[in-house]
Amino acid sequence: MRAGGVTMLPLALVSLAMWLLIVDRALFFRRLYRKNMPLNIASVHLRENRMPDPRRYCGAVSMVVAGFIQRRSNDRRLDRFILDETVLTINRSLNDHLAVIGVLAAIAPLLGLLGTVTGMIDTFDILSVFGTGNAKGMAGGISEALITTQTGLLVAIPGLYMKGFLDRRARNLQQRVARTGYYLRRQI
Repeated sequence: MRAGGVTMLPLALVSLAMWLLIVDRALFFRRLYRKNMPLNIASVHLRENRMPDPRRYCGAVSMVVAGFIQRRSNDRRLDRFILDETVLTINRSLNDHLAVIGVLAAIAPLLGLLGTVTGMIDTFDILSVFGTGNAKGMAGGISEALITTQTGLLVAIPGLYMKGFLDRRARNLQQRVARTGYYLRRQI
């Protein structure tokens, strides 16, 4: 960490924030995929105006049913709008933090490049004072440049992969939520 210079601290903070958001989203999506409620049971819950049992169902379908029942007005026309809005709200929430994860993954190589520039500036400062006679001083600047570049890439590559993975998961869940909304709309 010390050999990388001053840009290593921002790189570490970017990496920490990015991985916290990735873990948060991955756990949230995992919860929505597990213990999903079949659509026919969701329809029964809707007809009986009964909230889904969170111990039994905690997937995306039960999230739509619970969100709708909480705001239901018992006016058929208004309920369709409420169901549409519930689906849109849930679909929007699935994209939370994904853009931030992408930005943090994109910033990491730029911070690595900044470390490269500061390391090369240090190297040229040593060259201008000592000439080529201080190989150890020059190696310190070059080392800083290479370490920060490597660290920036090591943070960015898995971050971009996870961003793509989470984007695909969010799209699949959005389709499931939209299908649920269409199905339940016919049941109202």
